[in-house]
Amino acid sequence: MTTHTGHAFRVLGLLSGTSVDGIDVAVADLRAEGDTVVLTPLGELDVPYPEALREDLLDAVASRPSSAGQLTILDTLVGQVFAEAASLGIERHGPVDVIASLGQTVHHWVSGGAALGTLQLGQPAWIAERTGVPVVADLRIRDITAGGQGAPLASTLDALWLRDLAEHTGRPVVALNLGGIANITVVGRSGTAVLAYDTGPPNALLDLAAARVTGGARRADLDGRLARAGTVRRDLLDRLLADPYFAAAPPKSTGKEHFHGGYLDAALAGLPPLSGEDLLATLTELTAVTVAAECRRHGAATVVASGGGIANPAVLAALARQLPGVALRTSDELGLPSAGKEAYLTALLGWLSWCGAPATLPSATGARGPRRLGALTPGEGPLNLPAPLGGAVTRLRVAEVGARR
Repeated sequence: MTTHTGHAFRVLGLLSGTSVDGIDVAVADLRAEGDTVVLTPLGELDVPYPEALREDLLDAVASRPSSAGQLTILDTLVGQVFAEAASLGIERHGPVDVIASLGQTVHHWVSGGAALGTLQLGQPAWIAERTGVPVVADLRIRDITAGGQGAPLASTLDALWLRDLAEHTGRPVVALNLGGIANITVVGRSGTAVLAYDTGPPNALLDLAAARVTGGARRADLDGRLARAGTVRRDLLDRLLADPYFAAAPPKSTGKEHFHGGYLDAALAGLPPLSGEDLLATLTELTAVTVAAECRRHGAATVVASGGGIANPAVLAALARQLPGVALRTSDELGLPSAGKEAYLTALLGWLSWCGAPATLPSATGARGPRRLGALTPGEGPLNLPAPLGGAVTRLRVAEVGARR
């Protein structure tokens, strides 16, 4: 267990993204050094959902009608799987002081461009009961109550982590997460506001299409084989790009409650038939065009990508074509494992909350001001919170890989 000088704590982060393919787990040592938080990544793992639970979650995420009973069952089952994932993380990477869980988002209520509510499943009491460790959960809603979007919370890590790179290059750096929904964080030099928002649906539609055209044999076009065998259909691409979401001004957020199977069916309605390969090629191009347009709009010189989408070479190649002259890098190159970046983000949010520090950027989420996030569930012992962190944290340094245990 860590010593607690310099607000040093070992935190386990948990979440499942909009792709609903499993639970990301990461364990990190975090400590304060003046205005810098030092994050040492100790290890990460991915725990798949049981197939039946995944199918039920996909139904809920797609905004099909759900009863209170169904949501209660899902909240319990997801909580139990999260508890098992946390237990595995502790078994592999050692004991932790606190667990942070972003849960499984099943609905993000947005109306008229404003986020009005959000629902994450995965009852944290199951995690606390299984591990004996206190849990910080329900991390989005406080920002929404302050008028924010509750997303993308990745802006908190990205702004702290990439500020030095932006100052070194003298140009904005964009952190890009390619998950079920793509989001960007635009980081400039000190004194400039950080901007972050969801750009659109990479894997949300790509995974759905891959499953459809292969009869369920493939959940995703991970190697890009289907997309690379097809041709972009301009009629479909133009119809998709006409979605008002892409033209809406940030801050903004979205999810599978907007980009789902019915959405894709409506886009295809009335068009001449197209092959499965052409469908994947067109959706890949949609991802590249919408992401690149936002990166260019902010004058990005460097894009640092992470998330499941970077495993798809067709997506990366399309992005590179759309971003000539821009350095396209992965978070791995800068020391933060891309496969676990969002789980490390969750750990950071938990550390900030545990230390009594604000964990949001109003310029990124649109909230009235920074807010302390989360609700606490005690572990097997009484809650023993540290003294609040004094001063503002303005930088994040990822420890050298050699410092990992």
